[in-house]
Amino acid sequence: MWSGRDRPDPAVVQGFYDRMRAVAPAGAGAIERDARRRAGERRFPETACGRLVASLDDTGVRALGMWVHHWCLRCYEDDNRVALRLIEEIAGRTGLGWTVDEVLWMFGETHVTPYVEQGFRLPVAAAAELGPAELSALRPEVEAILDWLETGRSPFSTAARRRIARQLRPVVDGSVTVADPLPAWLLHVGDRFGATARERYGDRLRRPGVVTVLTHAATLARVEPTARWLRTGRSAVAGAPDAVPAIRGLLELFTEQEEAPLHDDGYTVVLHPDAETLLRGLLWLVADTDQEWVTPLLAAVTVHAATAFAGAPGFPHCPRLANAAVLALSRRAGVVPVVTLARLSGSVRNRALLTRIRAALTGLGAARGWSPEEVLELSVADHGLDAEGRRVTKVGGYEAVVGIEQGRAVLRFERDGRALKGVPAVVRADHPGELADLRSLVRDVGTSLAGERGRIESLLSADRVWSAADWAARYLDQPVTGCFGRRLIWQTEVGPGRWVTGWPHREPSGWTLLTREGTVLPVGRVRLWHPLRAGADEVGAWRDRTMAGDLRQPLRQAFREVYRVTPAEKATRFHSDRFAGHILRYRQANATMRTRGWATTYLGPWDGGFEGEAVREFGAWRARFFHALVEDPDEHDHGTRYCVTDRVRFDRRDGTVWQPVPVTGVPPLVFSEAMRDVAGFVEVASIATDPQWRDRGTARFRSYWAEETTGPLTTSAEIRRDVLSRLLPRSGIADRVVLGPRFLRVRGSRGAYRIHLGSGVVRTDPDDTYLPVAVDRRPPVPPLPFEDAVLTEVLSRAFLLLADDGITGGTDLRRVTG
Repeated sequence: MWSGRDRPDPAVVQGFYDRMRAVAPAGAGAIERDARRRAGERRFPETACGRLVASLDDTGVRALGMWVHHWCLRCYEDDNRVALRLIEEIAGRTGLGWTVDEVLWMFGETHVTPYVEQGFRLPVAAAAELGPAELSALRPEVEAILDWLETGRSPFSTAARRRIARQLRPVVDGSVTVADPLPAWLLHVGDRFGATARERYGDRLRRPGVVTVLTHAATLARVEPTARWLRTGRSAVAGAPDAVPAIRGLLELFTEQEEAPLHDDGYTVVLHPDAETLLRGLLWLVADTDQEWVTPLLAAVTVHAATAFAGAPGFPHCPRLANAAVLALSRRAGVVPVVTLARLSGSVRNRALLTRIRAALTGLGAARGWSPEEVLELSVADHGLDAEGRRVTKVGGYEAVVGIEQGRAVLRFERDGRALKGVPAVVRADHPGELADLRSLVRDVGTSLAGERGRIESLLSADRVWSAADWAARYLDQPVTGCFGRRLIWQTEVGPGRWVTGWPHREPSGWTLLTREGTVLPVGRVRLWHPLRAGADEVGAWRDRTMAGDLRQPLRQAFREVYRVTPAEKATRFHSDRFAGHILRYRQANATMRTRGWATTYLGPWDGGFEGEAVREFGAWRARFFHALVEDPDEHDHGTRYCVTDRVRFDRRDGTVWQPVPVTGVPPLVFSEAMRDVAGFVEVASIATDPQWRDRGTARFRSYWAEETTGPLTTSAEIRRDVLSRLLPRSGIADRVVLGPRFLRVRGSRGAYRIHLGSGVVRTDPDDTYLPVAVDRRPPVPPLPFEDAVLTEVLSRAFLLLADDGITGGTDLRRVTG
C-alpha cells in the first residue's frame, strides 16, 4: 500500500519507544481523568492533558504526540474524544522540532491501521514543519499514500479521502518547484475515465477558472443541487470562458466509457465514485444552458448512466448520475426528453431508478396534457421510417433499406429493385462511416421494437380504450408500433357495452376492422381483444383464422393462456397455491422474472437469502410471487441451483400504501396476466421441462420430475395441444401420429413413442421407457403461430422419431427398441 521505502533505523525507533514509555503513564492518567470529568467543555490549558503538555519540553511533547498517535490507531475505545483532542492540540503547535524519522515512523503507524482518518492528522502537521530537502525524503511515502487514496482503494468516503489528500498534497508539492494546477484528486487514475480525460483534455482543464469549476462540481453530495450551490457554480462558470467546452467534452467522454475492472480486484465499473460525483455536478452546471447540444447530450448521458451491466439487469452503470440526469433531462423542452425517458422506462430494471423515470415521465406528460400511458405511446421514435416501416438511403450506387420484417429490424441492400445478399464490397470499402451509421440505426430500431413489444403486451392487462383517430395514429400508422398493431386483434364498440371483434383493415377512407366473416366495421372506440373476454367458440374461430392465413402474431394473443379464479383460490381468499411446489432451476428462473419485468432479489445461502419474492405492478395493482431456496445435498459448491415455488398474493395501491386484497377482488385481466407470468416462470425454468434432466439431475427431485413429465397438462400445454390439433391435419405426418390428452404418439420405422406435451420428454410406447432424445440438427417443422420452445421441441422430436431408422449421434434407440 505504502511505498515500502526503508523505515528509520531500528536503533532510532527503539529510542522513540524509550521516550514514549517515559511519558505514557502520565499521558494515560491525564486522558483517563479528563474522560471521567467530561473535560471536553473546558479550555485545553485547564484540562489534565493541557497541564501535562505545558509541563513537557518540545522533545517530551513530540514523544507524547507519538504515543497518543500510536495508541489511538490500535485502541477502538467507545469514547476516545479526549485522545483525539490531544492529537489536535499537539498537531496545532509549531516549532516542536519534528524530524524526518519521526514523521516516517508516524506514517508507518498509519499504514498499520489505515482506516482511521485522524491517523493522518499528526504526521501531516509534523511534515509541514520540515524543509524542502527533508520533504524530498518523505515524498515517495506520501505519494504512495496519495495514490492509495486517490485511486479509490482506501475505505474512506469521498469527502474523507479529499480531506486527507488536501492535507497530504502540500507535503509533495513543497518538495518541487512547480505544482500541477489540476489537483491529483480530480480526475484521478482510479478508472479509465480519469486517465483518458487528463490525456485528452489536460490542457483545456488547466486553463484559468476551469479547475475552480471542476472543484466546485466535485462537492455535489446530493442527486439534486441546492439553489445556493447552483448560484456559486454558475458564477464560477461565468468567470471561466473555457469551462463550458470542458464540461461538454467530459460529458461526451463519459458516453464513450465501457465497463472495465477497477484495479485488480475484478470489480467492474464504468466510473469511479469520485468521477461520478464530479460528472453529476458538471451536468447540473450546464442543465439550463440554452444551447442546442445540451438536450441530446443530457439524453445520451442519461441512457449510458442508466444502462445495466452485462448480466446484471438491476444494476445501472452509474445510479446516482442516472438519477441526476433524469431530473435534469426532464426539465428540458422538446420531444427528446420524453422519447429518452419513455425508452428507459421499458428497459430499466432498477426499482429506485425506474421510480424516478416514471415520475419524470408523469411530470412531462402532465405539462403536455398527457396521461402516463399516452406519454409512452406518443414518445415512440419513428427513426425516419415510412408508414410501412422502411427507410431507403443511397449508398455507393446501391439502395440501403433499413426495415422491419417479422418484428425484427434488418438491413438489406438493393439494386435495380433486386435484393442482394450481404453488404456490397464497394460499400464496405468506400463507405465505412455510412455503413456504421446504418447498422447503428438498425440497433436503435431493434431497441424500440423490443420496448414496444413489451409495452403492447402489458396493455393486455389494462382496460385501455382509444378513439378511432388515436388508435390509427398510434398503433397502425406509426412505423414501429404499427408493425405490431396491424397484426393484432381489436374490438370496437358498436353500442353501449357491445363490442365486436375484428382485424385491422385499410380502406380508401382509412382504417377499419374486418370481422372473421369479412364484414367491414366502422370504428368508434377501440380496445385490444383478450381471449378472457370471449367465449370458447369465438376464441377457436380466431385461432382458426390466424392458422389459416399463416399469420404469425407479434405476441401471443389468439392462443393466449387464460387464468380464472378457481374454487380452491376462492377458498384460500388472499393467495393462490396454483403454482406452488414446483422445483425450478433458480438462475434461469431469476433471469426470466427480471426479463418479464418482475423485481426480485437474488436467493443464496446467506442471512435473509433463503426466501424471496418477485413483484410486478399492474397500474394500481401488484402481484407478489413467493419462492424459496432449495439446498441440494448432492452439491458441494454452495451455489444456488434450485428453488421451490410458493404462493401468489395481490395488493392494491391505497395512496402510498399497498393493501392486500382477496383474489376475487382482483380485475380478471390483471389476475390472468399475473398468473400467466408465474406459469411462464415455471414452464421455462422447471426441471420437468428439461428432457435431459433425468440423466444429469439430482436424485432428490427425480420423483417430482417423473410426475411432471407424465402428469396432466398445464394451461400452456393445453394451448400447445390446441395448436397441434389444428396443425397436424394439414401436415404430411397426420397418418403416423396420434394426438392424445397428454401425449403426441409417434409411429416410427423401428418402434412407437409418445411425447409429453407439457415437457417434451419422450418415452417408448407401450412399455414407458424413458428415452433421452438429443436433437442435434433440428428437422424442418411447419410454421407456428407463435414462438414456443417446447412446442418446437415436440415437433422436432416427432419428425426425428418418424425417421428413427436413420438416427445417429446422441440419440441411441437400440437400447430401448432392440
